[in-house]
Amino acid sequence: MGGKTALAASKQKTDGAKSVDRTSGASSEPTLTLAETVASRIREKVVSGKLTPGSHLSELTLSEEMQVSRNTLREVFRLLTQEGLLRYEANRGVFVSTPSMSTIIDIYRIRRFIECPALANAHPRHPGAKNMRAAVEAAHQCQEAGDWLGVGSADIAFHAAIIELADSPRLSGFYAQIALELRLVFGLLQDPEFLHSPFIDQNRSIVTQLESGKAADAADTLEAYLVQAERFILGAYARVSSSR
Repeated sequence: MGGKTALAASKQKTDGAKSVDRTSGASSEPTLTLAETVASRIREKVVSGKLTPGSHLSELTLSEEMQVSRNTLREVFRLLTQEGLLRYEANRGVFVSTPSMSTIIDIYRIRRFIECPALANAHPRHPGAKNMRAAVEAAHQCQEAGDWLGVGSADIAFHAAIIELADSPRLSGFYAQIALELRLVFGLLQDPEFLHSPFIDQNRSIVTQLESGKAADAADTLEAYLVQAERFILGAYARVSSSR
């Protein structure tokens, strides 16, 4: 349930908004190329945690799974390498990117710059607030089921819903890319329960403050939360790195 919510948020990266023909009233969607469609599916695998940092992507396996030619898949690999989601190694192939410590620091800097103001200026009845609440409930259900990957997806959906409060499709699209990199960070640490359990109740507290009309307090809570999360993840990252 949490995973589905996060996947819906991640599709903002590639899915165009429906346009309306003012004369006929008919709606149409921009046509994605085959390579763009396949790239979107690979992004979804990253957001759902099915593809983790350092994973090798086999042309043969993926071309059969996605029913596309290897030439098309190479075009997809080029697109995703340009985005930083994949990396190419000579004579070894294509791999899912592995975040560095500087990447983690930059991700959290960006998150504080855009999430906290979006929340501070939000109306408690904004549709994004309902999506925040839905993500919190999804995380709780995943926690009870022991689905910690689902908890991670719900957490990403919660923060994507905070960005929705800004009413900026461009900002939401930008955040979709950040969410991909964030999932790579999550995947690198290898212990989703340890990673996510401290923050489930904090997400609930943030949305409760917003619903109560205390947007500024919610933003303050979020800023402290993001600072704590950054330190928490950097510490876990250092432990993982030193054990290699």
